Amino acid sequence: MNLRDIKKDIEYVLSAFVEDCSVCAAVNPNASDEKIAGLMEDAINLYNDLRDKANVKIEGSKKAYFAGLRKEILEEVNALYEKLSETVKDSVKK
Repeated sequence: MNLRDIKKDIEYVLSAFVEDCSVCAAVNPNASDEKIAGLMEDAINLYNDLRDKANVKIEGSKKAYFAGLRKEILEEVNALYEKLSETVKDSVKK
């Protein structure tokens, strides 16, 4: 586990989420464009925050720091997917 792998993971996971938001908006005309745009903005902000955390000068165990960062990536993206799921459920109820 190294910095390059962490950066690739951040980019891959968050770009996949933004793509899923785009597909959701395109496929589901009842979906709230404002909510989906807000989720995309949250993903972009998360991307920037995680990249900043990945680029910080690490004192101590890099392995432990990167393991914690990878866990944070998964937890934060999972929370975004749950919000997207709720948005889709709300649009289907309409």
